[in-house]
Amino acid sequence: MLLAGWEEFDERVDRIVSIGAFEHFGPDRYDDFFRFTRRALPDDGVMLLHTITAIHPRYAHERGIPLTFELAKFIKFILTEIFPGGRLPTIEMVEEHAQRASFHLTRRQSLQPHYARTLDLWAANLEANREEAIRMQSQEVYDRYMRYLTGCANLFRVGYTDVNQFTLHVAG
Repeated sequence: MLLAGWEEFDERVDRIVSIGAFEHFGPDRYDDFFRFTRRALPDDGVMLLHTITAIHPRYAHERGIPLTFELAKFIKFILTEIFPGGRLPTIEMVEEHAQRASFHLTRRQSLQPHYARTLDLWAANLEANREEAIRMQSQEVYDRYMRYLTGCANLFRVGYTDVNQFTLHVAG
């Protein structure tokens, strides 16, 4: 096992597992990532890509998921205070970029309800340790993280975001 940025890796492997990183790369690096991982794998190689995804606005409208002012404010908060410059990929973006690099999607698993619960538990644990958290950081940091955790849990429950695991085989 090696814990390193994908750009730092230069060996061949038979399997790749990427957890919680892809959503931080940005769309301008998706093709590079998939080309890089494809080159690292043999013809029977497999990659598991675990990433947070966002719903395309068109699908949100089709599914009756409203775009509210509160949601827009929360997304602005995430983009300015938590993940500046971040942008979550859509499922379609992941699949399109993977296919371009000669990957074949064999399974996609949504972890959406589990992740909403995970965020709820993290928020409850932070709240249970409020005094210690404030002592270690500050009221401002505590409030920011509570807003982040509870707001993100809501995004998962409503359906704006999801965590998906993509099982990608090298297309043969």
